[in-house]
Formats: sequence, C-alpha cells, structure tokens
Amino acid sequence: MSSSDRIKLSIDPGTWNPMDEDMFSPDPIEWDKPYTEDEPSTEDEYESSTEDEYESSMEDNPSNEPSTEDKPSNEPSTEDKPYTEDKSSPEDEPSMEDEYESSPEDEPSTKDEYESSTEDGPYIDRLDFYQESTGLVEAVPTSTCQLNGIPVAIGIMDFQFLGGSMGSVVGEKITRLIEYGTNQLLPLIIVCASGGARMQEGSLSLMQMAKISSALYNYQINQKLLYVAILTSPTTGGVTASFGMLGDIIIVEPKAYLAFTGKRVIEQMLNKEVPEGSQSAEVFFEKGLLDSIVSRDSLKDFLSELFEFHGCFSWIENEN
Repeated sequence: MSSSDRIKLSIDPGTWNPMDEDMFSPDPIEWDKPYTEDEPSTEDEYESSTEDEYESSMEDNPSNEPSTEDKPSNEPSTEDKPYTEDKSSPEDEPSMEDEYESSPEDEPSTKDEYESSTEDGPYIDRLDFYQESTGLVEAVPTSTCQLNGIPVAIGIMDFQFLGGSMGSVVGEKITRLIEYGTNQLLPLIIVCASGGARMQEGSLSLMQMAKISSALYNYQINQKLLYVAILTSPTTGGVTASFGMLGDIIIVEPKAYLAFTGKRVIEQMLNKEVPEGSQSAEVFFEKGLLDSIVSRDSLKDFLSELFEFHGCFSWIENEN
C-alpha cells in the first residue's frame, strides 16, 4: 500500500502539512565509484612511502655507493618485498562493496529492488527512477495533520521507494519529525514498511538507528509523550531493530511479515530450516512483542480512541 493511499485512509482530508520535502539523497559514499578510486589503496600509500625512503637514503649514503636502482635485477629489492609478502591485492580479499552487494537476498526490499526495477545503473540514477515512478522525493513522507480532529505528527514509510530502505535522509526526516513533535507536544505515529538500512549508503544508514532512537528517548522518557508504531508488511532489518519496536504502543497489520534477519540468511547461517509463518505478525503477537493486531479499515477509529484514552483530544473539543 502506497504512502498516499495510507494518507487518504488514516488522515482527515485537507489536514496534511508536509515537512522537509526538499530533502533528497546524494551519493554520500560514492557507491558506484570503483574501489581503487574511492580512496587511496595500500599500494598507493606504499609507493609514496618508498619514494620518500629512497630520497632520504640518497641523502644519507655516500655518492660512490650503489643505489637501489644500480642493484642487479635478479636480486629481490627491498621495495618489492613488503608489498608481495605483507599485502594481498584488492582482488584477493572482498571489499566493503562486495559485502554489501552480497546482501540483497537478505531482506525483501533489496530482492524486489533488483528483480522488479530496471535501474541497474548508478545509485543516483536509481533514486531518480524511484522519484519519477512514485512521485516521492524520499522513502518517508512526514507531516503534521489531524486524525479525527486530533493533531498528530506522522511519518509514513513507502515500500515502493527503494524498498522503503532507511538512508541518511530517511533517518534525518524521521528525527526532525520526532523533534518537532517533542517541541509541539504532539502524539507521534510512524508507519513502518521497510527492508532495513539502505546498503548504498553504508554505515551512514546504520547511524540513523542510533540517531532516531536518541530522539525518541527524549520524546518518550523526558517529555512523557505518546509514540505509536504501526508495523506493516514488510518491516525488517534496521527499522525493526530501532524505532519499529520502540513504540509505547506497537500496532501491526494482520499477517504482516516482521523480522530482523531474513529467512534465507538465517537458514544459511544456522543450516536449519525456518518454519513458514514463524516471522508473521500473529506469532510476534502470541509471544508478547506486539500490543494489538488491527486491520486497515479499523485503524483510524482505533487510533482515535487510543489517543483520547491517553489524554490527546481534538482541537475542536479544546476550543469548546
């Protein structure tokens, strides 16, 4: 379900006030740039260091002593030994890019991303593709709005935009939403639909987990405000491991797929088969990890009653 459809379903018409619409992702780690050009390799550092050593040795040695260049070619030079013995070339060991490229099968978002889309080119081109196809600038629209007259701050993740993956912009938009809700004393709703952290932004995407969690700590613990997390299918990876499971009340849609690690990865790591349906909303609810399973057609009324129960009333009632 797209974010625009969820807005129509859950929010009072004409009350959507979008926030941070001008924020978009660049290519912060130059994902598509070759590894050897991305940063100086050890070979480059070695060559520059040997040149410095050679120049200093020429200054220290008498002019009549043979230099390294005058040695017979059949003798191994000191320049060759450190590189061949102590350092294996980049082809011998997997780079960070190789590790990230091996992860698309881990989560539903990356699987759908590579199988169903045509943008196999650079990361920037893929972002342009999703912006044109979805009409969104990033994977999470954020806004202040009203729900049956009750003012709320809300973020709705859209799985159709790069699998709802959490990059640096997604993390920043959600953090700003939480901080705005903290300052304005608004109840907070985040609708989660994501395959996890965005691999094309490396560790920068993982940092968003801590940043959002820190903002939520201030919102929930210091200001005593109400955060409702709504988990839809799928909610996995770093989103599950951070704000997805930090709600004061956690609501889930029926039969939603929830996980931290995907089924195939678990099976490959443990060499054991994961039972079908073991990562469903109903199993999580049975184990006590969720508070309620609510269908889409009942969600708006359920949230309205929930907020009223916790002392959040509509502006109309407050004015009267």
